[in-house]
Amino acid sequence: MALEKLDSTQWKAFFDRVSKELSAKQVEIEVEGMDIGDEVEAEWIPFTGISYDPKDDVLSVFSEELEHMIRKPKEVWVDIGVDGLHSMEVVDADDHKQIIVLRDDLALPAAG
Repeated sequence: MALEKLDSTQWKAFFDRVSKELSAKQVEIEVEGMDIGDEVEAEWIPFTGISYDPKDDVLSVFSEELEHMIRKPKEVWVDIGVDGLHSMEVVDADDHKQIIVLRDDLALPAAG
């Protein structure tokens, strides 16, 4: 799998489609920057969606526990496999790299 850069004209439609297709996923969000180091914003919490608002120029990642907003994204890179979106790297206006990783929700074994 390789990262593919999305053109900004594709962001809204792509993330609208991804939000509808993804279900039972967990998300981890890490923010990296020369001025802030590496910070884990969220660690394997239930993922509920992602959207891009071109009017306000904000990419939002939603979970039951938080809304992670990326203002003025400059670049969006996605890693898509045969089973859908695996991860994204978003570079914002401050040159911070937002790394969003998705994984299947862990299924609990049936009670016996």
